[in-house]
Amino acid sequence: MLNVKLSLTEVGVKTVQTWVGVFLALVILAGANSASAQLKLGYIDSQKILEKYKEAQDAQKQLQDLNKRWEDEAKGMQQELQTKLEELESQALLLSDERKKEKETELQNLNIRLQQFQQEKWGNQGDVFTKRAELMQPVIDKINTTIKKIGTDEKFDYIFDVVNGNILHVSTSQPDLTEKVLEELNKTVAAKPASTTPAKSATPPKKN
Repeated sequence: MLNVKLSLTEVGVKTVQTWVGVFLALVILAGANSASAQLKLGYIDSQKILEKYKEAQDAQKQLQDLNKRWEDEAKGMQQELQTKLEELESQALLLSDERKKEKETELQNLNIRLQQFQQEKWGNQGDVFTKRAELMQPVIDKINTTIKKIGTDEKFDYIFDVVNGNILHVSTSQPDLTEKVLEELNKTVAAKPASTTPAKSATPPKKN
């Protein structure tokens, strides 16, 4: 029901300065005078970091598993609705008006429950979006901290994101810091013991 692929921008976090206008201005200035030519620029590929960073992979897996459980619940309600509808159609001529009305009301209530469940999980600000932000925020914070550390330690003036900044060309003379960021991030993963906390069960659908 929903593509749950994660990205840095989807959780509302600005990773690094990625304004293309600023980048172009810096390039022009760098070629215009010797003082600006001393600017030290670098770039990262945020999508590559998210795909290779283990904690980001774990967050993606948790979200996919949770989303799958919710999808299964929704499919179960859809199947129940379809079965009851077929039963009503097959028995329509044999049922009294009162009994037929009861079954129709039951179908309407089940359909309302299904719609409410879908809205709660996948609607605007639904559970899947809340959970995605919850899982990704610690990951984003670590990525940002690592980028800032590399920028400070190695005295970069600007570090750009070629994904979120829509930069169409990067000179080979500019350092790609993606692997360096991943290396630093995965050092903390290697030193961190595996979590044994069991995952929380899916929220059951509301009943009328």
